Amino acid sequence: MNWRRIVGLLPVFVAVLFVGSCTKKTPTLNLLVWEGYADPSFVQAFEQENHCKIAASYMGSDDELMAKLHGGSASNYDIISPSSDVAASIANANPELAAPLDLSKIPSYSQLSPQLTSLPLVHAKGNVYGVPFMWGPNPIVYDTTVFHQPPDSWNVMWDPKYKGKVSVWDDLSTVYMAAQVLGFDKPEPSHLYNLSDQELEAVRKKLLELKPNVRKMWATGGELTNLFENHEIVIAMGWPLNTAELKKAGFPAGETIPKENTTGWIDHLMITAGSENKELAYKFLEYMVSAKAQQLVAKKTNYAPANPQAAKFMTPDEVKSSHLDDVDNYQRHIYFWQNVPRRAKYTEIWNEVKAAQ
Repeated sequence: MNWRRIVGLLPVFVAVLFVGSCTKKTPTLNLLVWEGYADPSFVQAFEQENHCKIAASYMGSDDELMAKLHGGSASNYDIISPSSDVAASIANANPELAAPLDLSKIPSYSQLSPQLTSLPLVHAKGNVYGVPFMWGPNPIVYDTTVFHQPPDSWNVMWDPKYKGKVSVWDDLSTVYMAAQVLGFDKPEPSHLYNLSDQELEAVRKKLLELKPNVRKMWATGGELTNLFENHEIVIAMGWPLNTAELKKAGFPAGETIPKENTTGWIDHLMITAGSENKELAYKFLEYMVSAKAQQLVAKKTNYAPANPQAAKFMTPDEVKSSHLDDVDNYQRHIYFWQNVPRRAKYTEIWNEVKAAQ
């Protein structure tokens, strides 16, 4: 082959090399998680360190997550963040949805709060299926220009004075809240998650009494934030994330746990059984439960981190707002969600309430 022909073929060789390099895909981790759990403020560092891409989809409820997983979408995601009730269900009844974890690949697991890792929620058949990530309550969120003192009871939401000015979450936690108002958590709070038919009927009637006050049932955190900012509502069951976002936007938001206490959640990170990126997923779990990343997530969400060593990277005010200075007392006011054996019946009751005119 003469040199002229070789030189003439050089552009072809260069083009082939260019195409080959472009077809090499950047690894992507697909997440189905709660709002706030894939914020660029902490995800970008992982992407840069691991030369990968994080693609997050957000869920509005655990039931939405389960519907997607059972609807054939499980293989679309590598990591999910179910709360304690559904995380327990997945570990115990649906292990095909989540992979058992090799904890040796998550060194920071040993730093996580024993109060959380010792719970049986995600332990099944001798395996661990999830790592505790963040936790918190479902508090009353309110407009401080309307309530000059924090509301001291869930009953305020039934006050006719606030007709059309209340919002509740489109989630079974609203069923739990009404059951608390009726005293069904006495003497055993865990009974909230195993109510009888008679008790559920009483809850249904109680929630129907609330409906005239409900402006809208919110499905996403952003939707609830907008309802407050547009002055459509003055009080709601919400998340600490809502309070943080509202305050950041300059809205006069307050947050409280009333005298009846409240239910709450421990969000777990799980690797799906069908994930084709398990090694990268393990790196993501290790990163997300590390002390520094936990501090960044807590700063974004206003939730409490599962890794108490996050406090080393926090200001005194951040430690206080994350309740790391008073964990035991704070948790006494939160009844963490548990597996609901009769979840289908709870859902039936909730759907009847939503459908009622």
